[in-house]
Amino acid sequence: MKTIENSTKNQLNNDNSAEESIEALQNKCALQEQQIEELTVKLAWYEEQIRKGAQQKYGASSEKTPDDQLSFFNEAEKAMRPNLKEPDLEEITYKRRKAKGINHDKWADLPVEVIEYYLPKEEESCPECNHSLHIMSKEIRKELKIIPAQVKIVEHVRHVYSCRQCEKDNIKTPVITAKAPAPVVPGSFVSPSLMAFVMNRKYSEAIPLYRQEQQFINFGIELSRQNLANWMIKGADWLKFVYDRLHDRLLKETYIHADETTLQVLSEDKKSATSKSYMWLYASGKFGPQILLYEYTPSRASKHPKAFLQGFKGYLQTDGYQAYNDVDDVAIMGCFAHARRGFVDALKALPKNAAASATLAKEGRDYCNQLFYLERGYLELSPEERYIKRLEHSKPVLEAFLVWLNTNKPKVLPKSGLGKAITYCLNQWNKLETFLKDGSIEISNNRAERAIKPFVIGRKNWLFSKSPNGAAASAIIYSIVETAKANNLSPFHYLEYLFERLPNIDNADSNKIDDLLPWSESIPQSCKVSSKN
Repeated sequence: MKTIENSTKNQLNNDNSAEESIEALQNKCALQEQQIEELTVKLAWYEEQIRKGAQQKYGASSEKTPDDQLSFFNEAEKAMRPNLKEPDLEEITYKRRKAKGINHDKWADLPVEVIEYYLPKEEESCPECNHSLHIMSKEIRKELKIIPAQVKIVEHVRHVYSCRQCEKDNIKTPVITAKAPAPVVPGSFVSPSLMAFVMNRKYSEAIPLYRQEQQFINFGIELSRQNLANWMIKGADWLKFVYDRLHDRLLKETYIHADETTLQVLSEDKKSATSKSYMWLYASGKFGPQILLYEYTPSRASKHPKAFLQGFKGYLQTDGYQAYNDVDDVAIMGCFAHARRGFVDALKALPKNAAASATLAKEGRDYCNQLFYLERGYLELSPEERYIKRLEHSKPVLEAFLVWLNTNKPKVLPKSGLGKAITYCLNQWNKLETFLKDGSIEISNNRAERAIKPFVIGRKNWLFSKSPNGAAASAIIYSIVETAKANNLSPFHYLEYLFERLPNIDNADSNKIDDLLPWSESIPQSCKVSSKN
């Protein structure tokens, strides 16, 4: 009996040990499967980052969807535009699209120099009958002639008058000096035109001062870049009067775009030369006066936009940066260009065999494409008409997009490019749908991104600012230059006009400064760029 009981006990112990071993193995397998899944996800994420980096380095930077990849919303009846004028055709021996050449009508405002060619006197007789020839027609060939910049000295001579009779009578003799315009920089030989020339080349054409120094040497003039830099700062002091009035006018708007980018300033207090500073951009909307203002700050803290926009009440459109949330009395708007960019980047980073993820990324991008497609149809409409059209056509697309986002969020990895794109849209949704509330506001912040691009291009040439004063001066000058462009003014001629007028008016009189703003009727025609151009 004891032998049987011992055998039974041993059998039970062996069974329990076997069960424990199986359970341990199952747990181990489950743990390994979890680790494999986690490592697979990490590997996929690292591969995505490598592909994304390669795309950014070697691939096309454009986010434009190819014409042959139409949105799945764009049915034929939606894409059809029956009122669209057909392209002009010219008949040769077959029909083709009329070639677009140079439009010579755009040259109508240019001065014309006419050079006429006649036959020599001895050749004015007919070679057949020897009678005199007459002019029957003309052959005209037009050329564009470039006149290189010329430098000359202008002497301002003020004549001083006195009274001969008073001198004879030995009484107090009055001395009267003829009036002359005040210089832009007292004690300096810089003229309004020279100041405007240097500014325009640096801040509009992105030519740094050291290159301009070399070009002046080619004119036979030695102007050190230190002199040029001093002129920029002193010129900005004059432009600050216009800048402040533009700032006051911007704060009265109901809709403002905002963006920011990095800037390196070498001599900042309590900061290393390699640390980042920032240049902020604030722009008015499409339907208001065209204003583009830059502001230099040593950091990206929220106190800076809060201080700059103090007194503004309305819609503020940004790229989603949290610092703008601290601005008082504003409704923060999202940007569908940034939302779309997430899906575009996800598509670029996906491997070729990721069919499901690629389909989802394309669908997300196509929802954004459809919204932009609809917006292009509203370009010529008034704000009131845009508001109605958006509620009728854009709102259903927006609602379908939100359902799609919520449905597909659980299906994607949160840290993947597609997951981040979906999360960004959901987190920003209340701000993204704000454009439905007012027809005067835009669906994206592209206006601010385009406006800040000239500064980014210039930064690639001059790399950094030496001091905070120089950075602040650059912000003022960029503001005047880009605002001039936005109002169809020639930056050079407008700057020259400002430097001629500002030293000779009462700058404390806001009405006098308002007469100098880019849209003022008092701006001379010579400053304006023809709308044909």
